[in-house]
Amino acid sequence: QVQLVESGGGLVQAGGSLRLSCAASGRTVSRYAMGWFRQAPGKEREFVAAISWSGLMTYNTDSVKGRFTISRDNAKNTVSLQMNSLKPEDTAVYYCASGRLGYANENENEYDYWGQGTQVTVSS
Repeated sequence: QVQLVESGGGLVQAGGSLRLSCAASGRTVSRYAMGWFRQAPGKEREFVAAISWSGLMTYNTDSVKGRFTISRDNAKNTVSLQMNSLKPEDTAVYYCASGRLGYANENENEYDYWGQGTQVTVSS
């Protein structure tokens, strides 16, 4: 059984930083792309960042470019999201997802396993 477990969420002031981590078990995620998505209250889930199986290709949504960095450690079966210069509009539940294929992409239908999510709250 595949499990993705996110950690690292919390409450931070605007301008601060958080680092989210996602630990995978039951699947060797090194063969697949990994992604981060988020869902704010009253809004649909949206793409944040993705990384290819090798880690060589990353893809961020425009609103987080220059602030968020996705990375992975295939030896540890983990993926991380470093979030800097956080803004109140970044407040959401953040989800880790494992892709069906190896290339990074923003389409959530291309991800077949999801974590339970971790709350990130940015105060102004």
